[in-house]
Amino acid sequence: MITLPAVLTHDVAAALAQGMAGELSHQAAEVVLDAKALTVFDSSALAVLLDARRQALATGKTFSVSGLPARLQQLAMLYGVAGLISSASAPT
Repeated sequence: MITLPAVLTHDVAAALAQGMAGELSHQAAEVVLDAKALTVFDSSALAVLLDARRQALATGKTFSVSGLPARLQQLAMLYGVAGLISSASAPT
């Protein structure tokens, strides 16, 4: 499980995504991002989650997010990507 930080905004998203790439490669067949610590975020958080999903599925792993804050779930619904990050996704 990869734990996301409390703050995930545009200012830190690129560095976090880059650092997470290495962590994703070391995960077993199931990649789970723990988002329950997220308290300050913007739409950049969605970009980081979607990038992590893309990387996980590209390597044949499943992907899910646990503890997604309600506000981030609402933002994902607004952007039409809630189904991609709210539940486990099988590799394609």
